[in-house]
Amino acid sequence: MWVKICGVRDVESARIVAAAQPDAIGLNFYPQSPRYVSPTVAAEIVRELPEGITPVGVFVNSTAEEIVSVCESGGLSHVQLHGDEPPSLLAELRGAIPDLKIIRAFRIGPAGLGDAAVFLEQLVSLRGELFACLLDARADDRYGGTGRLAPWDLIRKEYDYEFWPPLILAGGLTPDNVAAGIAAVRPEGVDTASGVETAPGVKAADLVRRFVQAARK
Repeated sequence: MWVKICGVRDVESARIVAAAQPDAIGLNFYPQSPRYVSPTVAAEIVRELPEGITPVGVFVNSTAEEIVSVCESGGLSHVQLHGDEPPSLLAELRGAIPDLKIIRAFRIGPAGLGDAAVFLEQLVSLRGELFACLLDARADDRYGGTGRLAPWDLIRKEYDYEFWPPLILAGGLTPDNVAAGIAAVRPEGVDTASGVETAPGVKAADLVRRFVQAARK
């Protein structure tokens, strides 16, 4: 099980998270997020990370030029697009950084996965591919980090596991419910931010450790 801890915003938090040995950490470059980290601090975090933990840059409606600049200056090989980015942006990114691994997040509500299906169909016509799809809970006024549960049963029913990219489950996951989420949805990865915090952006070592252990069980 691939495990990502998102919203790491300083070097000390990165050390706390790294001690639990997740597969990846998320560095949020969305200025309106309480988990925002500047590109300068993010580069320091990347340098501190032990081998085997992948830094993932999280962007919300940034331009291709902005994303490429942060990736090149910070040494990022993975990005997560968590806004309303069109398939054409992925093509631009791949043109600039051919080996870039891209996660596309979709916010899922009662209407289901129709928007994701349309996006993925358009992406095929552009000959693009994703490292993974991340499914989060829909909140009309926010782009993630809400602590709300994604609709597990709906995702399990509608996600095309055979033909769509690997699925990463997010949305309200905690050490106490991540095992149930995995059993219900059968993702290839899980992602949490608020579920291992005592306050927005403040990671708790015990919660991070318990989350990673529960996910991998």
